Amino acid sequence: MKEIQDQEQLKHFLQLHQLETILHEPLRPYLSLHRLEQGEKLCSQGDSIEHLYILVQGKVKIYTSSTEGKTLVLCFKTPIEVIGDVEYIRRSNVINTVEAVSPIYVIGIHQQWMNKYGRDYAPMLQFLLDIVTRKFCMDSDFSSFNLMYPVEVRLASYLLSVSFEEGDSSSFHEELRASSLIDVANLIGTSYRHLNRVIRKMSADGLVERVRGYIVIRDREGLDQLAGHNIYEA
Repeated sequence: MKEIQDQEQLKHFLQLHQLETILHEPLRPYLSLHRLEQGEKLCSQGDSIEHLYILVQGKVKIYTSSTEGKTLVLCFKTPIEVIGDVEYIRRSNVINTVEAVSPIYVIGIHQQWMNKYGRDYAPMLQFLLDIVTRKFCMDSDFSSFNLMYPVEVRLASYLLSVSFEEGDSSSFHEELRASSLIDVANLIGTSYRHLNRVIRKMSADGLVERVRGYIVIRDREGLDQLAGHNIYEA
């Protein structure tokens, strides 16, 4: 994670997402702007966390791990999203791992300054309440999705979620390393063998293709129809 020393860019994100009222003047000197590259982790399950982070650009993947080492993807998030809010309120360690799917920018606020300038500030409290209640409502949808929908639907949704638009271009990163399929199987709650069967079926249907160690999306519209609604990003 790299801190970006650019007040104009920070100001741009505050204006873009209408955060000036929420991150009011007493907090401004203590805001920091950070960039993470694709694959970097913003925080990991079980770690301590001292900042609240507001996602202002890019996409993150949120997943959980069991004591046996198995992982399960919970959702993908795009701006505006807050990371570390539940941990701040509960004073707990990180609940779920948050990883950058695309290059991302986050605004960081140390809990020390949140306690001093945000804890009793009504617009900030309302903002956090809205975010937390939205997360609560979505959790049951994601759990049901992982339990009730077939693997091909979950994989289609996952593939759509990990593809992202870079900059202002219309080109998408629509490929997945074949070497990471064991991790993908864990993330969507299936076996590696069954995942390979589903990929072979998708390849036969012209939705994806194995190319030089990658799984490449060939028919985005077809995947979208298969997913029905992209629940991982709801």
